[in-house]
Amino acid sequence: MASIVKFLRALSDPTRLRLMLLLVEEELTVAEIQEILGMAQSRISAALGQLKREGLASDRRVGKNIFYSSKAVEHVALAGLLDAARSDLPEVGHDQAALGLTLRKRKDRAAEYFNRLAGRFGKTYVPGRSWQALSHALLRLMPPAVIADFGAGEGTLSQLLARNAKKVIAIDNSEKMVEFGSNLARENGCRNLEYRFGEIEDPPIESGTVDLALFSQALHHAASPQRALKAAHRVLRKGGRIAILDLASHTFDQTRELYAHVWLGFSEIELHEMLKKAGFSKIETTIVSREPEPPHFQTLLATANK
Repeated sequence: MASIVKFLRALSDPTRLRLMLLLVEEELTVAEIQEILGMAQSRISAALGQLKREGLASDRRVGKNIFYSSKAVEHVALAGLLDAARSDLPEVGHDQAALGLTLRKRKDRAAEYFNRLAGRFGKTYVPGRSWQALSHALLRLMPPAVIADFGAGEGTLSQLLARNAKKVIAIDNSEKMVEFGSNLARENGCRNLEYRFGEIEDPPIESGTVDLALFSQALHHAASPQRALKAAHRVLRKGGRIAILDLASHTFDQTRELYAHVWLGFSEIELHEMLKKAGFSKIETTIVSREPEPPHFQTLLATANK
């Protein structure tokens, strides 16, 4: 009985209980746990230390990493307690989704390879080879589609997309940007490019009329990113897709004043959860670039289906 009381005391803290529910399923590093729970490393390390002292967790070193796990489910009474906790803790759904994403990232060696490969592109000079040329080629290969560019600004990307799209609807909440983009499209004969004034949380687009909803460095300007994603889901046809390019979470607070950012980027897990909550499926998120100069902004790419 003494051991059960000791175990119950150790698991009375919600953070330690959430940790246990993760560790009985998978070996994880502190960094992975930190990403899943969104907590400071010191808090996680303290919780892990107490679980280890009570015999509820163990660790093993693999190279530079230390992996933590738990065999608490082998204890019948504890297994029942953990099963009850799964249905009682409100954070369990988030933790399980974040765990799945973390494990996918761990296994995704191909992504690491392609990131290294992309980093070498352009380092060795080859006449005529550039990211600019490659992007133009890829844009030409896109199938004709109706595209909504959320937070389009002056619409440089919208104009590139319009070369092969069936129609591009550029949304922006600046009347001057809409006027400038409209004039530019008219001057260049882009008849399939239409600028509309409106908020990305409530775009002036009919429901179910768009094939691709695009947010290119726009979501961090939204008053409510969740509402913006829900709006994108509304305007998409069944089977339509969303693509988001935005900053990964950072701490460079000056972006609020320098660039009028409302949000300091988004983590992969955070954006995954937001897309899921908005009704999307087949969600994929990954870091696709990292700036070499401080503050080393990273670009996050997310795609999903309606």
